[in-house]
Amino acid sequence: MDTWQRIDEASPPDARAILYAACGSTRWIDRMLALRPFGSRDALLLAARREWAALTPDDWREAFEHHPQIGDVESLRARFPATHHLSTSEQAGVVDATADVIDALAEANQQYFDRFGYIFIVCASGKTAEEMLGLLRERLHNSPDEEMHVASEEQARITALRLA
Repeated sequence: MDTWQRIDEASPPDARAILYAACGSTRWIDRMLALRPFGSRDALLLAARREWAALTPDDWREAFEHHPQIGDVESLRARFPATHHLSTSEQAGVVDATADVIDALAEANQQYFDRFGYIFIVCASGKTAEEMLGLLRERLHNSPDEEMHVASEEQARITALRLA
């Protein structure tokens, strides 16, 4: 059964859990629940994008808090039990990274958090650890407003992949 069908047919608590696994923003989930039924994958993805764009940066930050840091594969199971299976596959490019790259990710992640106040968000699917490190370092040069919008777009991509 497709995700849109599971969401459409689920009880409200079960639909909430499915949506929560895709995105941790409470307001986004509430808005999506109010739109059920979707009737198709395309309608679900269109609504997800539209409702995400209608949220505030505070809502976006709430969603960011539901992700592990890039490269922190050890904490996935412990801290993010509802989504660790998704995050683990999304961060598959980190599994084979060298210790130097993992250390560099940890350092850059801390610089990013210190600069912007939230973790680095990137749609990691299909990216190597080195590619993600490069993106992280590049984005450290963004202004806070610019970075919030870049991170928001990355979250929207992650949500769409999880819903699809």
